[in-house]
Amino acid sequence: MHRRDFLKYSAAIGAFSALPLWSRAALAADRPTLPIPGLLSPDAKNSIRLTVQAGKSTFNGKTATTWGYNGNLLGPALQLTQGEAVTVEINNSLAEETTVHWHGLEIPGDVDGGPQGVIASGGKRTVKFTPQQQAATCWFHPHQHGKTGHQVAMGLAGLVLIEDNESRALRLPKQWGIDDVPLIIQDKRFGADGQIDYQLDMMSAAVGWFGDTLLCNGVTYPQHANPRGWLRLRLLNGCNARSLNIAASDNRPLYVIASDGGLLAEPVKVTELPMLMGERFEVLVDTRDGKAFDIVTLPVKQMGMTVAPFDKPQPVARIQPLRIQGSGELPDKLVNIPALPNLDGMTERWLQLMMDPMLDMMGMQALMEKYGPQAMAGMNMAGHGNMGNMGHGNMNHGGMNHGKMGAGFDFLHANKINGKAFDMNTPAFAAEKGKYEKWTISGEGDMMLHPFHIHGTQFRILSENGQPVAAHRQGWKDTVRVEGGRSEVLVRFDHAASKDQAYMAHCHLLEHEDTGMMLGFTVA
Repeated sequence: MHRRDFLKYSAAIGAFSALPLWSRAALAADRPTLPIPGLLSPDAKNSIRLTVQAGKSTFNGKTATTWGYNGNLLGPALQLTQGEAVTVEINNSLAEETTVHWHGLEIPGDVDGGPQGVIASGGKRTVKFTPQQQAATCWFHPHQHGKTGHQVAMGLAGLVLIEDNESRALRLPKQWGIDDVPLIIQDKRFGADGQIDYQLDMMSAAVGWFGDTLLCNGVTYPQHANPRGWLRLRLLNGCNARSLNIAASDNRPLYVIASDGGLLAEPVKVTELPMLMGERFEVLVDTRDGKAFDIVTLPVKQMGMTVAPFDKPQPVARIQPLRIQGSGELPDKLVNIPALPNLDGMTERWLQLMMDPMLDMMGMQALMEKYGPQAMAGMNMAGHGNMGNMGHGNMNHGGMNHGKMGAGFDFLHANKINGKAFDMNTPAFAAEKGKYEKWTISGEGDMMLHPFHIHGTQFRILSENGQPVAAHRQGWKDTVRVEGGRSEVLVRFDHAASKDQAYMAHCHLLEHEDTGMMLGFTVA
């Protein structure tokens, strides 16, 4: 055991023994302990080795096949440093091909790990890159075209922690797994046999794949004992299709200190924190009062996502402060965020997100057939094709086959950008390296939620879904909300991406991405 790990675990054990006996018994017996992903740093040769593998995990008392990186489920947290090169060797021991995409990293297209970066079953791929961006919590996950949703649902996701001197100088909580804690939040659905029940069908292609079980770091409603003081939570919405709304059960404030691309200019106090799929936020929570509370997700207004138990607040993790005192602080100022440049004369692009009306209608019919009208999340259906007067009783049950493939309808290419489903061989446009561009992403005429993600950059949001940008979303971002309105982002690409290894821009509702709502673009 490394000395640093020994000290860390000694501190954790010491903290645990500081609990009174009754509290320790409650902590041990009541809930599973929050699993903490191991930190994996480059070795003496600046190398990291990842193996994509199958394993077994237990949920609800039943054993399921799961996939993970260097383990049964999820993966380690890779610890990288700004300006230091790293070589990652990825070995694929799965029975199918996969890719590893570095979500949020500003790196060249040939190592970005999009759908072209295929690693065959039994094969390996080695990528080398140097993160130049500021400190941030990013993540890695598969990007296998048509199978991203399935592979993420099976458990493939890991964190990337980029460090820099500026963040190290701040007196933020920094003890990994003690007062600096990752919460990877995902929902899952299981079959009667206990296996992960993933389907890409008409219903999931329209509204996404969602489950009835909420997991945090791979377990249900775990607990974490932290020193009494400021607790840093690194939140990742790792769900395929479910947006979240994070809060504390006792309504204590969350102080947002970082978004997708790193630290904000200053902390932003919120009591609710909406999170799109793929987004990360870092928050500080004051636990100096020593009182236990839950991190919860509140109900969201998103089609399919109000099905029980998510019609009520759901606990993510239990926080139980210890008697020992923490040492981290909440700074008044964090980092400098540059002012937005003048937008005059810059290249502008328009990306229109569209779902095939037939998919829209048949998917929603299947949703209501399976779960009833409450699954519509109170959506105003009037004027949406013939859905406005579609009662639960008059649906074409025979033709739907419970949301499975409609006769002859190609739902695998039914989601589009600018009228086209994804074509891996034909990039949609070429961006110029190092030049700012203004992109408008429109969901007008479409009622679904589209969290839009752009590879190879951390951008600034100019307007979001037709609204001014919330304070905690004004920093560096790689995902923006598009839902029936239009969002404007200021992008710049500092690395090249060729036709063969193009960057992607796509909806991060994974089933929308898998069924066409994605485009490739080059940078030179």
